[in-house]
Amino acid sequence: MTILTQTLRGAAFLALITSPALAETTGPGGETATPSAQVTVSDALVAKVQEGGHKAALLWHDQSDFVNAVTAGASDEFARLGVEVVAVTSAGFDAAKQRSDIETAMTRQPDIILSLPLDPVTSAAAFQEAKEAGVALSFLSNLPSGYEYPQDYAAIVTDDLFQMGKQAADALAASMGGAGTVGWIYHDASYYVTNQRDNAFKATIENDYPEISIVAEQGISDPARAEDIANAMLLKNPDLGGIYVTWAGPAEGVLAALRANGNATTKIVTLDLSEPVALDMVRGGNVAAIVADEAYELGRAMAASAVLDLLGEDVPPFVVAPAVTVTADTVVEGWKRSLNTAPPTSLVSQ
Repeated sequence: MTILTQTLRGAAFLALITSPALAETTGPGGETATPSAQVTVSDALVAKVQEGGHKAALLWHDQSDFVNAVTAGASDEFARLGVEVVAVTSAGFDAAKQRSDIETAMTRQPDIILSLPLDPVTSAAAFQEAKEAGVALSFLSNLPSGYEYPQDYAAIVTDDLFQMGKQAADALAASMGGAGTVGWIYHDASYYVTNQRDNAFKATIENDYPEISIVAEQGISDPARAEDIANAMLLKNPDLGGIYVTWAGPAEGVLAALRANGNATTKIVTLDLSEPVALDMVRGGNVAAIVADEAYELGRAMAASAVLDLLGEDVPPFVVAPAVTVTADTVVEGWKRSLNTAPPTSLVSQ
């Protein structure tokens, strides 16, 4: 998933996200997760939805393969249900642009808005008109400040964060033969998505792999610093068996450091699909695996949650889509499961 560096406050929340013992994914307010497969609009309700002549707007934070997959999942579900998509926008990580997109979309009188709020504070005001108009709001990962379930939004939909971190730990351990030393590069920001993924990796290594030790830890907020961080880590620990990197952007910097050092043995595991990182993986390089979310399923579940909300049906407040581990042997299947598309030609022409 696209990573947003932001600070979310609250003592109870910070205690939750920094607990290394966390054993399951929870929402930004501690909500229990519901698997996305349980959030469906039954065939019996389809006719009722179609009679409503509903309209939806998909107002995204950015444009990427991930967003394209989320859009495809939502659009296919809306097509099945007879909901017209009247707007699809990209804010380019600009909160002001997102607010303008919302204002413009509201002129089309949508009944549903799907979006990833860019900033909790500014998004609270940006979505106010839609909220007051009774628009069903389904949010991807983030939540505007002060918004309460169920009166203000239908659901938050995101990844199974704990499983992403756990699967990363399992994959790295497998690549190391279950023994050795590991470096842990985590996201240095209070953001529940990355915090839970990172801490799940650490907890899994510490609890499930007694012959693997995390001997180096370093937070990162700027992906541009990844190469320097990896160089310093390797200088102190030249025999590292593996490195966990919080997401694929900084993983590219870690990979560059390993190559510059002539290191062909230290394994890397990271999160979120990336063509450069995956290319090293399929060529038998340092990258052992990439753990991703099922982005297409995220979009389907967002659409379903919003429609159910319109119908007055029960919708769980916090919904998670499955994680998928992608290796050199499963890159085609993994890309399809995550992004609902074939991988880049570079990955299948090796």
